[in-house]
Amino acid sequence: MPTLIEQIDNAAAALRERLGGRKPVVGIVLGSGLGKMVDRITDQISIPYRELPGFPVSTAIGHKGNFIVGNLGGKCVIAMQGRIHYYEGYPMSLVTLPIRVMIRVGIKYLFVSNAAGGINYDFRLGDLMIIKDHITLQPNPLIGPNIDELGPRFPDMTRPYDLKIIAMAKKIAAEMGISLREGVYLGDTGPSYETPAEYIFYRHIGGDAVGMSTIPEVIVARHAGIAVFGMSIITNEAHDDYAEDYVNDGEAVVEAANAGADKMSRLFEKIITQL
Repeated sequence: MPTLIEQIDNAAAALRERLGGRKPVVGIVLGSGLGKMVDRITDQISIPYRELPGFPVSTAIGHKGNFIVGNLGGKCVIAMQGRIHYYEGYPMSLVTLPIRVMIRVGIKYLFVSNAAGGINYDFRLGDLMIIKDHITLQPNPLIGPNIDELGPRFPDMTRPYDLKIIAMAKKIAAEMGISLREGVYLGDTGPSYETPAEYIFYRHIGGDAVGMSTIPEVIVARHAGIAVFGMSIITNEAHDDYAEDYVNDGEAVVEAANAGADKMSRLFEKIITQL
């Protein structure tokens, strides 16, 4: 069985062959229902995950499973049109392999996005939330022997999300007339949606939004010294005072994400222009 370094190198080599000399500077991870951001990427090529050796394939609703490479905001970008989740049954080494591979081909920045439940009572459907920090209930992807080539044994997580990019995003959003929330993203494993009691607990320990992804990718990127910017689209109100007939529904989450994806896409493009 290949080592993690061999997995990264093999997939990165195959990806480079498909890039035709392009050198992506920004990596973008598109969450549930957010894949249509790729419509803003010009001169693009699509590379299915299944065509890269040893690569996991996304099985989640709203995740197509392709790398899209092209131009956005005057930069060469590589976007994940669908991510890999721990709840799909993959080990964390494979959940985060796409991030390691994007780093290997040269990205300097990672933009992560997700569809999330709004734990904060002030949040509403369709809100955009800058992720200023996170709390994880997921396994840490760095557990096990450290590979010094990839990063330090104990990476600092004091500022997991880049403060300069956050400040830039706020300024640009104000100029564009886009309202932003800011908060703490809490990641659990899924795939079951949270119970009302869990929402109460998560709110009490500091969460503003909850989802089933993102944090492992951020940890791996920070392990490698990559600057990270994160944003959630609030796709359901994760409260504990539901009507008796209310249910959380995956298809509804994707639809809500689609509704907010245009604002987020335009904002990401403007930020990338100014990197």
